[in-house]
Amino acid sequence: MAAQHGQLRELYRTPQICRRRAERGTWTTIRLKSVAQAVFDKCKEGDNPLFREESGWQGWPASARERDVLSWFAPLTGQLLDFAAENQPASRPRRRPLAQPHQPVQGSTADRKLDVGFVDDPSAGVDSKCHWSQILVPGELKSNPSADTASKAWLDLGRYAREVFAAQDSRRFVLGFTLCGSFMRLWEFDRLGGIASEQFDINEDGLQFVSAVLGFLLLNEEQLGFDPTVITAGDKRYIEIERNNHTERLIIDKVVKRVPCVAGRATTCWRAHCEGDDSRTPLVIKDSWQFPEREEEGELLREATDKDVVNVARYYHHETVCVGGQDDDIRGSVRRGLDITKARNHRPESSMPPPSTAGRRVSRISRSSSVAGRKRSSSCTGAPLPPTKRTCSSSPTKGGRATANRVHRRVIVRDYGKAVYKASSRTSLLAALEGCIEGYESLHTRAGMLQCDISPNNLMMNEKDDNPSWRAFLIDLDLAIKEQREKSSGARGKTGTRAFMAIGVLLDDELHSFMHDLESFFWVLFWICIHYDGPGRDIGATEFECWNYESDRKLAGSKKSVVCDERDFLKIAEMNFTPYYQPLIPYINRLRRKVFPNGERWRDPNPKLYLDMKEILRAAQDDLKQLEG
Repeated sequence: MAAQHGQLRELYRTPQICRRRAERGTWTTIRLKSVAQAVFDKCKEGDNPLFREESGWQGWPASARERDVLSWFAPLTGQLLDFAAENQPASRPRRRPLAQPHQPVQGSTADRKLDVGFVDDPSAGVDSKCHWSQILVPGELKSNPSADTASKAWLDLGRYAREVFAAQDSRRFVLGFTLCGSFMRLWEFDRLGGIASEQFDINEDGLQFVSAVLGFLLLNEEQLGFDPTVITAGDKRYIEIERNNHTERLIIDKVVKRVPCVAGRATTCWRAHCEGDDSRTPLVIKDSWQFPEREEEGELLREATDKDVVNVARYYHHETVCVGGQDDDIRGSVRRGLDITKARNHRPESSMPPPSTAGRRVSRISRSSSVAGRKRSSSCTGAPLPPTKRTCSSSPTKGGRATANRVHRRVIVRDYGKAVYKASSRTSLLAALEGCIEGYESLHTRAGMLQCDISPNNLMMNEKDDNPSWRAFLIDLDLAIKEQREKSSGARGKTGTRAFMAIGVLLDDELHSFMHDLESFFWVLFWICIHYDGPGRDIGATEFECWNYESDRKLAGSKKSVVCDERDFLKIAEMNFTPYYQPLIPYINRLRRKVFPNGERWRDPNPKLYLDMKEILRAAQDDLKQLEG
């Protein structure tokens, strides 16, 4: 999962997570504290109180078995709400605890069960069928207090948080809790990972327990992590932007993409249109969490559009999302100034071993992962992710994870399409690749930019006559660089999606060049021909899946062995290309000869390679038109 062990930090002061959530909005810190104190006092009243200082909560099961804890937890929550209603005039919330440890929650790619949580459904019961989109606060129960570790309860809760993020497209962060025996922790998961409170015993610190439960029940949606700039009104969802001195309302038509992760850029894309636009000209809204040191994608897109770059998604608007009157970032806006360097288990970055990735895999559909210190790639596509992919990006952050930050940025473009691997025919795929190479060349020669992440999800096409978008175009300038800046800095940063990275980039022995990205176009087509047996028809895992996780040098060697000898390449293609793409073998071999002259890596930049590759793709289209009728 995205929140690796090294990102799970234990904070000193238990109250901070829920109380800092209450600092903004309807519930203030003082109000939550006073209501919690009043409710807790009520729990201690009478001859048969709910809580006794000497023994803790009434009815607490000594064995702390999951089933018994759940039977105790749900009715107690209802009683706490009843007491709270006596102390504050607000209407009773719709939320209630959900306890279905043996029934999978709907909406995940694999059956995943949730021990306990809070949902926005007053009628939810043992037999209710709940969806991850309804889970507001996930919880994890363990009967053994020793399970309060990164490899057990913490990682399980992190998986639940990932499902919540994936199902709720406007979620900025997720609150949760673990209860191992009678020991509780409060958690917050955001785009830097997971942080937690100190462990506390609910039978010794009953007030903290009451504060946590009431916080989960009474905090408003913004305080629970939802983005207040994504507004729901009736059956409409929209955002508002300031553009050309006017407020525009963009109606969200559908979610196009939501990267299912915890830490990372966590890109979300929506298709939208301007309110009042009867033609409903498509726009794409892209939200992502970026390192503040990295150049803004919106600025790069605006520059490319101003310079009349063709076949690259055209700029419409960009902004840093604001929440509560301030820029939305993790360290300031989400974590409200919590300093993980003061955590009891904090260690300097240099003394922390990187999290293990051995044996870690991600599903082939809509999954993304990263290794330590590398960022995910993401894109605005109209389809699920194709093959499992891992993205490498050298982080510009100095000082390691402890001082890292991510800023919530929003980019809107005027082009919408589908990924090239969903092309309706082989000729359409080749035409789209030709158009994308044209776009890359235009971006390079007119704007001086290198896109640096050529992958199937970043190469788009439009086959609809009523869609005014480019017929083929590049998206995602998240990792793009200015060519002259790369040359002047001498920096050698690995960027790209692993399976499609050029050999020279993997070996990290030369500056990034347009030649590397043209090589990536070759690997994209090679991969599609192996993994798809028709338009978007993924055949499943192949022997090339290891390209997603092999070491850089081993992957470079694997790629060299594919292209160095023509006879070997033809045999590999004949054995591995799907029947649908077998007719492309001669043309991909011609591309191989151009991209890898004499079966070797290029030595000198060759601007003519643009034309050579486009001519081969055009010739293949002409020949295949007769075959396809």
